[in-house]
Amino acid sequence: MAILNISWSLATLLFSCIALVVTSHTFPPKFFNVVRYGAIGDGTTDNSQAFVKAWKDACAYKGRSRVWIPNGRFLLSSVSFEGSCNGSMAFLLKGSLVAPTDPSSFTDTWIAFRYVSALAVKGGGSLDGQGHSAWHLNDCQSNPHCKPLPVTLRFDFVRNSRVQNIESVNSKSSHFNVFACENLTISHVKLSAPADSPNTDGIHIGSSRSVTITNSLIGTGDDCVSMVSGSQDIKVNDVVCGPGHGISIGSLGRGHEREYVEDITVANCTFIASENGVRIKTWSPSSYSKASNLVFENIIMKNSKNPVVIDQYYCPSPHCYMQVTKIQFLFLIKFKLIIYLYIGKIKLGCANRRCDI
Repeated sequence: MAILNISWSLATLLFSCIALVVTSHTFPPKFFNVVRYGAIGDGTTDNSQAFVKAWKDACAYKGRSRVWIPNGRFLLSSVSFEGSCNGSMAFLLKGSLVAPTDPSSFTDTWIAFRYVSALAVKGGGSLDGQGHSAWHLNDCQSNPHCKPLPVTLRFDFVRNSRVQNIESVNSKSSHFNVFACENLTISHVKLSAPADSPNTDGIHIGSSRSVTITNSLIGTGDDCVSMVSGSQDIKVNDVVCGPGHGISIGSLGRGHEREYVEDITVANCTFIASENGVRIKTWSPSSYSKASNLVFENIIMKNSKNPVVIDQYYCPSPHCYMQVTKIQFLFLIKFKLIIYLYIGKIKLGCANRRCDI
């Protein structure tokens, strides 16, 4: 009986190994070169259809898929790469993607990845948002009928994925927007726009958890990193920020829903000539909001105007009345080893008994 059991176990193990080998040989990694789908890297031909076709074929492949973008300047209008896919996906950007400049073609997002797991976006290439063509249209604070400008790269409902070794320049709006994502790592990216470019946040995060941003250079006209409601377990490590408005929690409390941000760590970061360093901001007046377990440690500030800002009276509009907030806004904030070099004043704008530092 024992011999029979051993034989059965060996047979099962052998069958499993054979099945693994057959599967591996049946579905090896496969490259989907966008040029073979008709893409032309001349900087003027719209390649959106070719890119979407390449993505759909790669997504349908039952194995490790690699969408390959070679050297060249590939013009893309608004595109959305969506799952779910049959295997892991890699978007390998070697060349440059170029955004359109015609305002009639603008949507709220230029390039989006949605409902994808096991995604890698990498390759050493670049995203050129051509923001100079659109920044003069950013008048939403004074124009209620304004059209939002496109985010360069958006991740919606993306899980267990990573973004690395790419560059984004001159975004029309935010460079990266992260929404409803989980277990996402962004590393070794360079995001840049002029200091006076409006609303060009580096990485904007909301309703996401377990997001790590590390080993990156971010210099923009707005927040280097911003975390709004629903941000949980966010780690920002080894990031150089500047120019820009710093690394921000919020703004929170503008709407009527309960909002929260929790378990945030900003560590080993350097701020150079930034408007702010680390900032926490809530609207005045605000709905109920909560920010808790925020840790800022091993921070270096060089020529930062406002190294630490806590602002519970935030309102960028000139029509605010600085009303005292009625919310129960709670902070549990830890500052450890923050070095200031040639900086301005720390600004604490807390509502009565609302800051716990």
